[in-house]
Amino acid sequence: MTSLPWLDPDYVWFPPAEDALDDPDGLLALGGDLSPERLILAYRSGIFPWYSDDQPILWWSPDPRCVLFPDEIHVSRSLRRTLNQHRFHVTADRAFNRIIRLCGTTRAEGTWITDDMVTAYTELHRQGIAHSIEIWNRKGELAGGMYGVAIGRCFFGESMFSLETNASKVLMVYLANQLRLWGYQLMDCQVESPHLLTMGARSIPRREFLSILRSCVDQEPEMPGWQFSWEWSGPEV
Repeated sequence: MTSLPWLDPDYVWFPPAEDALDDPDGLLALGGDLSPERLILAYRSGIFPWYSDDQPILWWSPDPRCVLFPDEIHVSRSLRRTLNQHRFHVTADRAFNRIIRLCGTTRAEGTWITDDMVTAYTELHRQGIAHSIEIWNRKGELAGGMYGVAIGRCFFGESMFSLETNASKVLMVYLANQLRLWGYQLMDCQVESPHLLTMGARSIPRREFLSILRSCVDQEPEMPGWQFSWEWSGPEV
């Protein structure tokens, strides 16, 4: 770690993502701050913060990078049955503060979503850059949620939780299809998980990921605002 650059809170910059370490995979820099300017630059550069309360801010750009292309979302037969039941309703930006906090408190393995992270992403949400996606059951109760950052035609997923079976999978189907309708090119999933892979996510080389970012982050999506309109047409088998 001692060879990594320490970022000055008063100077917003990052070393190239390609300079990240191989071990631990993707660790690029330490320090700096969580100002909107630095966070926006990080995401535009293929970098994200991930650290715990007892660490300095750690900045990462892993290779390979797990992404989901919206038109590659996979809907299994069992998930189709759940969607056909119309048990859930999906919204956006209805409960950002509640979603980001539940993303932290519902993780059995602990969380990197510190109070400083909540404050930083809440400011990004106020600026219209960070967004929440909520999924509700028939009783109007929150069944799951996700938050992330939207820049250009790229959506950077940060964290997701589920309180009911299949809620997060239904959320992913709605999110991917809505992003596709808006002309988004990819959803960044950061690192692989079995759950993401079953939904159609895959890992691509970091150089390919960065190339996609460069071509997409300055393109405006085809959308009037961050409100979902896509619905599952069903029933399908």
